[in-house]
Amino acid sequence: MNVREMFDLSDRVSIVTGATGQLGYQFSTALLEAGANVVLADKVPIPEKKLEKLKSIGPEAMAIKVNVTDKNSIKSMAKKVVSKFGKIDILVNNAGTAVFTSFEERSLDEFEKVLDVNLKGVFLCSQIVGKLMIKQKSGNIINIGSTYGIVSPDHRIYGKSGRNSSEVYGASKAGVIQMTKYLATYLSKYNIRVNCISPGGVFNYQDPAFVRKYSYKTPLGRMANEAELKGAVIFLASDASAYVTGHNLVVDGGWTTW
Repeated sequence: MNVREMFDLSDRVSIVTGATGQLGYQFSTALLEAGANVVLADKVPIPEKKLEKLKSIGPEAMAIKVNVTDKNSIKSMAKKVVSKFGKIDILVNNAGTAVFTSFEERSLDEFEKVLDVNLKGVFLCSQIVGKLMIKQKSGNIINIGSTYGIVSPDHRIYGKSGRNSSEVYGASKAGVIQMTKYLATYLSKYNIRVNCISPGGVFNYQDPAFVRKYSYKTPLGRMANEAELKGAVIFLASDASAYVTGHNLVVDGGWTTW
């Protein structure tokens, strides 16, 4: 198999949760560009212009409403995908949420919501879609973690931006990274690979002072642009990473090396 063939995802069927978000849209675009059919799974409808743009890439792009914290909703989504395509090859557990109130003011509802979406959602989607992959004796699960699942935020860079990363967000993403390792070992006998991508800060018109401070602390001297996560998801989704499982691929411009 040559290098072009290794990265070719033609005829594969993928699901991206949280597909309407900044990174979810980029992951969906990348998979389509590599030849995969993509199910755009999200709790909120994808804007029509974005959907049409994705559909114009070539392979099939289909939007399905799903709540990743609801087992029946996920089962319904999986059933629809299998009914249409006959299989599920790739699951990208991208759906996530955050909270920005201060630690002292954190409500239990806020705490539980982050854990529900970020950790319970990965568990439920992996369990339900994983059962189908077990029957197929093949599959590929890619979870989305964060550098804040590896290191604690530097609270000094946030200033008055109001975007300080929370204790529960980091705890949820650390859980995603650990769950990745567990599932990789548990599902390996079924020819299912499980890996994780942990992005660093991605530019999204944040407070200029925060962007400046974050960039100063990053060896590459800047935040990521959203398209710079596309290569990571294609590598892990494709045969180029056929001997990679249980790995956490950090894409952070060197942030966690200091």
